[in-house]
Amino acid sequence: MNLIWLEDFLVLAECGNFSRAAELRHMTQPAFSRRIRMLEDWLGVTLFDRATHPVTLTETGLWFRATAQDMLARVERIPDEARRVAQAGSATLRFAATHALSLTFLPDWLRGLEAGLALGPIQLVSDVAQQCEALMTQGRAQFFLCHAHEQTPARLDPSAYPSVKVGDDVLLPVCAPDRQGRPRFVLGGATGRRVPILAYSAESGLGRIVRAVHGAALARLRADVAVTAHLATVLQSMARSGRGVAWLPASLVRDELDEGKLVEAAEASWRIALDIRLYRRGGAEPAAAEAFWRAAGAQAPGPRESGGVRSPKASRS
Repeated sequence: MNLIWLEDFLVLAECGNFSRAAELRHMTQPAFSRRIRMLEDWLGVTLFDRATHPVTLTETGLWFRATAQDMLARVERIPDEARRVAQAGSATLRFAATHALSLTFLPDWLRGLEAGLALGPIQLVSDVAQQCEALMTQGRAQFFLCHAHEQTPARLDPSAYPSVKVGDDVLLPVCAPDRQGRPRFVLGGATGRRVPILAYSAESGLGRIVRAVHGAALARLRADVAVTAHLATVLQSMARSGRGVAWLPASLVRDELDEGKLVEAAEASWRIALDIRLYRRGGAEPAAAEAFWRAAGAQAPGPRESGGVRSPKASRS
């Protein structure tokens, strides 16, 4: 049996017309009809009732449709399963992590884990959340490190991709200071002045969180989007140059806050408390990956602690 016959069969089962199915399969109708007949001959059954218009599946055809779909799905999974087999003895840990955490949290966190675990080679892909999620679903990464918030459920199915909280962070609305060291822009300020917002693109996980938590409030303020970008580091640079207000992780801007290069641009209610979560693929992984997952879970923090971020300067007038 040729697997192409299964694809032909499913197309005809869907559209019920030999001419249309042949067109969709980019071939002539006689050639298409011969392939359907070859499949039926191989099975020794009739799959289609050709006396009806459109043609319909016989009772056997109805059974075989589910079988054909399952066979093709199994074939599609073979490359991923083959890669898993090839990697079974590998000590390499394959990570996907968002840009901001790759720069700030990940290096020190790994160093802390190394105190009780000998880490082998690490392969890291740093990208926006959407691309990292794709790497996980494609089987090209074992772990995914990202910011998370209860109002933005993960796009990875929790039953297939379990996760553990490994840290805390806070998104702070920040901007450049004026000459007196006060925020150049203030969200919800009494002056009613429109505030330029430095926004994340749709592919950004931090952007999802900001829109979910403060999207309605920003719409009421009629805030103007001045710049849109994928990366927190790009918005960080734009904020420092005075282009507007950006929500940036405290872990990324802590030094700039200490040095006064950035200041908070709103009251504390505009902050967004975040978890840092580590996701893994379901199912068995190589021994090195399983050992790493156990170590990450053993060092997972307790309840979120408050007071880790200094008071906003935006409250001063």
